[in-house]
Amino acid sequence: MKLIGIIAFLLSGSVALAQQAGAEIEALLGYLKGLDGAVFIRNGSEHTAVEAEAHLRMKWQKQTEKIISAEDFVALCGSKSSISGQRYQIRFKDGQLRYCDEVLAERLREIRKKANQPADSTASAVMPAAGQAARQP
Repeated sequence: MKLIGIIAFLLSGSVALAQQAGAEIEALLGYLKGLDGAVFIRNGSEHTAVEAEAHLRMKWQKQTEKIISAEDFVALCGSKSSISGQRYQIRFKDGQLRYCDEVLAERLREIRKKANQPADSTASAVMPAAGQAARQP
């Protein structure tokens, strides 16, 4: 009976990690799709942000068994062409040209940073800690 409980606990942790990875990947895809005026460069051809999102989503669906984390997604789907080996690039509206995997990794850090912030980060600045009087400006 104990073994069943341990297995159930471990599986629940795996499910939670998979759900978190899926949510992070969806956020990355949504970010990519929403890049107004950006051009996705794949194998020398230019594509819209919507086309880029669809392409990376297709790659994700084909490799779901290999992708356990959002980092796996960036490395396996968002970094380079599996056909030519050329790195994907994004040319932003302002003309800046960056590698797609670097942009996605940066965005993932931002997503995680926001997820770890308290819902109301101003509450601690406004409300005094227990046993302390509120400061007057």
